[in-house]
Amino acid sequence: MPEFALSTNDLLRILCGIWFVPHLIGKIRNFEKATATFEAAGLKPGRIFILLTIAFEVLASVGMVFNIYPRLATACALVVLLGASYAVVRINGFRWRWQLMGPEFPVFWALACVLSAL
Repeated sequence: MPEFALSTNDLLRILCGIWFVPHLIGKIRNFEKATATFEAAGLKPGRIFILLTIAFEVLASVGMVFNIYPRLATACALVVLLGASYAVVRINGFRWRWQLMGPEFPVFWALACVLSAL
């Protein structure tokens, strides 16, 4: 019987991809609120940015979880996560800590995605 084993990079890649699922659900279920948040960050028109973000998150999630073009999936993830970091800073100012709504979580997640693709 063939042995099935996942490397640490595989596990990290899969986890990074799975983490997009609740974000996707949140954006879809709260589309209008998410659109307003994008516009508050200066990403106008918000509807187009939210639709692009949803598309990139789907590509990132599916690609990373199922190892389909994982580097391209990681690039999609980076676009979303660096955009989220920008939006957080634009809305809340540069406050690093999560308690102050800082960008450290999307920056960390972006770095984890990069490491999983190496």
